Amino acid sequence: MGINRVFALVIGCVVSLVAFAVLGVGVLLFFGYVAQDDEGRISLPTAPLTTASRALVSEDVALVDSIDPQVSDRVTVSARVTSSDPAREVLIGIAPTADVRDYLRGVAHTVVTDVEFAPFRARYDTVPGNGTAASPLDQPWWSASSTGTGTTQLEWKPQGGSWTLVVMNADGSAGVDVDVSAGVRVQSLGPVAASVLAASAILLVLGVGSIVFGAAGLGKRAAPETVAESEPLDEPHALLSATEHSRYPVVLTGTRPVSLSRGLWIVKWLLAVPHYIVLLFLAAGFVVTTFVAGVAILFTGRYPRGLFHFNVGVLRWVWRVQFYSYSALGTDRYPPFTLHHADYPADLTVEYPERLSRGKVLIKWWLLAIPHYLVLSLLAGGWYAGFRLAGSGDAGPTGQPYLFGSVLGVLVLIAGITLLFTGRYPRGLFDLVLGINRWVFRVAAYAALMTDEYPPFRLDMGPDDIEVSSETPRR
Repeated sequence: MGINRVFALVIGCVVSLVAFAVLGVGVLLFFGYVAQDDEGRISLPTAPLTTASRALVSEDVALVDSIDPQVSDRVTVSARVTSSDPAREVLIGIAPTADVRDYLRGVAHTVVTDVEFAPFRARYDTVPGNGTAASPLDQPWWSASSTGTGTTQLEWKPQGGSWTLVVMNADGSAGVDVDVSAGVRVQSLGPVAASVLAASAILLVLGVGSIVFGAAGLGKRAAPETVAESEPLDEPHALLSATEHSRYPVVLTGTRPVSLSRGLWIVKWLLAVPHYIVLLFLAAGFVVTTFVAGVAILFTGRYPRGLFHFNVGVLRWVWRVQFYSYSALGTDRYPPFTLHHADYPADLTVEYPERLSRGKVLIKWWLLAIPHYLVLSLLAGGWYAGFRLAGSGDAGPTGQPYLFGSVLGVLVLIAGITLLFTGRYPRGLFDLVLGINRWVFRVAAYAALMTDEYPPFRLDMGPDDIEVSSETPRR
């Protein structure tokens, strides 16, 4: 693989990942801007909080030790408190956590640990004590505080450190019954959100461009040696042959081993880790190039060749690793690090389509493929285990263990246990495992827009793709 193209692909994946993270921040800021009230405040719903003790306090809020002054100047945290007794004067304040703890040591108070709004529910942690709190109005350590009857509002500029919000009766007496609402106001939130979204768009364009550049180059380098994957059938003789004996355009093969190591399969998850790392980047590139190819097909009816061969190479690499590991346990030979065809007992080829339907590109990867997804969720879904919890409806008694596995997972587990004792892979079991994997990759290629030919609902078992009769040639 060309080092420049690999570098471009990796950098593109990293930049795209950063772009999506920045995009998430921008979306949150945008929704925050939309959620602002007339005062520019983003508020939580009002929470009715009550305690028979002398104070309601929040859990500790730890901020970074140093906050950029530009951030602090733009952000204002606010809290509003309304007493249930209009004549009672209440105090709301925020102070360093250490000072609040010293002040309330030995004094009964209540920590609000959690608040849910739909439906409303507050959780409290009551701290017992027999002491009497000194007048909160006389304390010098408040970072910000406000007192009054009716509705009282506190505003505070965030500072580094650990902070606690306190609500008390102004005279320090027991019994606090208030409605509390917290919010935040950010100056110029709209322009900030727009700037972040614009930055994410720029990063995304750069990342996608780098991925496409790298993938297209790698795809050209991985251009196939076989006619089936490089050119459509144009000659009359070839067309007649395809009419009489045609195969699905996705061809998956795997050679059954004569013998295998009895115990190596137990640690293949560890041995395959380098491939998993590489495939993480290749999979990200695969998603991006498939989207770009979809746009190209929508407007031109053609799948860009470089991107096509790159995506075929990624599927081929995935199949080799899965054949080696826990989708088949079909070989002990370590998979090669390449998108190309290689001398390896597992291979995958996809016939390049000269033309593709423009309309199907919008629906075949989700709507048309749904029946296959439902079947494959059972045939090749995966393993899930756990314990049923109380309140889980009709799922069974509390604490009863449950286990769900795909058919493929069960078959591969049986193959592994058989290998452990005999060192041999039963032929019938191997053929069935290959058939399920063949179905999976046919649907994967179809969903990745590589063909318009609908995958058959069948298990074509065995190491080689079977030929099926066809009354009309594929075009």
